[in-house]
Amino acid sequence: MQVPEKYYDELFHFKGQWDMPSCCGLRVLRQETTVVIATELYQDNPGTSVAAAGKSLAEQICRQKGLNLNEIMFLQCNPDTSSKLSFYDEEIFEVDFTDGPEPVYRQLSAEDIKELFPF
Repeated sequence: MQVPEKYYDELFHFKGQWDMPSCCGLRVLRQETTVVIATELYQDNPGTSVAAAGKSLAEQICRQKGLNLNEIMFLQCNPDTSSKLSFYDEEIFEVDFTDGPEPVYRQLSAEDIKELFPF
């Protein structure tokens, strides 16, 4: 199942759990607040998922792109793949890493998504 390229601008290779070579789609929107969108690639990712990589992925993106983790909006995107399976429906979550050891997830509504960017 292919993820349409409309969801990302580049492939981002990162070290996943146990330094496993991993890959996600990446889009960086430089706006008033920089928005970083890490997109799950499903079968095209040989390693750790975007969700499982968590803060480590966000830190690797910030390091390579010269961004400050505390000054970005970090989004995890599970894109629509036109699958009949409901767990492949599109979902986008804002992830906040600042409140303690566990990240806080907020699922974005369709209105939130349209406000941030058009797919």
